[in-house]
Amino acid sequence: MDKSMLGDLDGLPEEDKMRMAVMVDQLQIRDSLRMYNSLVERCFTDCVDTFRRKTLDKQEETCVRRCAEKFLKHSMRVGMRFAELNQGVATPD
Repeated sequence: MDKSMLGDLDGLPEEDKMRMAVMVDQLQIRDSLRMYNSLVERCFTDCVDTFRRKTLDKQEETCVRRCAEKFLKHSMRVGMRFAELNQGVATPD
């Protein structure tokens, strides 16, 4: 876990710091799973039309790959933008 995410916890007992670290880790895992599930649902719904075969046909496979790349790039961009905004809030001009 990234210690900078916990902020200034120097005044807390070690036990409380550990609990906070565990909670932050759990939240990160939950958010990662939520993003993954959202990606799968969106790309599957948009790209898979029929269940005529066990495997994806070439067109479906290409669609899923592009959808996933687009989704991940968008998520990274949103994350970077939030980081920029947080940095601007944390550092008064």
